[in-house]
Amino acid sequence: MLALVAALLFALALIFQLAGVAVGSVVTVATLVLLGLVAVALHLAGVGTGWSLKR
Repeated sequence: MLALVAALLFALALIFQLAGVAVGSVVTVATLVLLGLVAVALHLAGVGTGWSLKR
């Protein structure tokens, strides 16, 4: 799930970069790329995979 979120954020960053769009001073291409990298890191760490230690 987090991999899909990362892919969406990277796609938005690419579209914003190609179109030259910036949504205010907070949401920029760099912000979207960093959020995508955080989502990839969480995905690779196994966060949100649904694994449980309960028996």
